Amino acid sequence: MNVHKNLYRLWLGVREAIDKRLGEFRQLAQSADDETLFWECAFCLLTPQSKAQVCWEAVKRVRAIKIFHGIDSAILAGAIHPVRFKHNKARYVIAAWELFREDGSFHVRKIIESCGSPFLMREWLVKNVTGLGYKEAGHFLRNIGFSTDLAILDRHILKNLKQLDVIPEVPGSLPRLRYLDVEMKMRRFARAVGIPMAHLDLLLWYKEAGTIFK
Repeated sequence: MNVHKNLYRLWLGVREAIDKRLGEFRQLAQSADDETLFWECAFCLLTPQSKAQVCWEAVKRVRAIKIFHGIDSAILAGAIHPVRFKHNKARYVIAAWELFREDGSFHVRKIIESCGSPFLMREWLVKNVTGLGYKEAGHFLRNIGFSTDLAILDRHILKNLKQLDVIPEVPGSLPRLRYLDVEMKMRRFARAVGIPMAHLDLLLWYKEAGTIFK
C-alpha cells in the first residue's frame, strides 16, 4: 500500500534521529541515578491528556526549585500548572515518591529490575503505581531504556494505526486485554513493514508532532 511505503520513506529520513534518541534512553538505563529515574516516572504520570513538552517543563521546574521534599499535593499542583488534572496528578506523583523511597533514598532501579522482563516490569508498575496505566508504564520503561518492544498507545498512535489499517477503529477504552491485542497487532505491523517497534512509536509521534521528543 502507498500509505505503508510513504511511512517507510518517512522513517528513512528520520531513523538516525530516532536512533540517537533511543540511545539517550539506553544511556539512562546504564548510568542514571534513581532520582533521575523517578522524575522520568513523574513525567509519565503527568502526560495523560496533556502535551509532553508542557509536562517535561513542569518536571524540570519542580526539580529546579527543589520544593518537593515534604510538599503537599495542593502546592505541587500549583507548581505543575498548566498540566491538565493537576490536582489528581500531583497526588499520583507524591504517591510514587513514597512508593519508590525507603530510608531517605530512591530505589527505582532495584524495584523495577527485580521484576525481570519488561512485560513483567510493566505489569508491576500498572498494579503498584497509582496513575500509571499500560500506556504510561510502557512510556516510562521506554524513556529509561528498559524496553524497546512495548507499545505506547496514546490517541495519536491509535489514530495512525487506524489510518494504516492495523486496527479497524480507535477504541473508546483500552482495558488490559484490548491493549495487549492492539499492541500485538502493532508489533506484527512493525515487522511486516520493516520498521523496529521502538522506532515505529517515535515515528508516528514525529508524523503527528513534527518532532522527536520523549
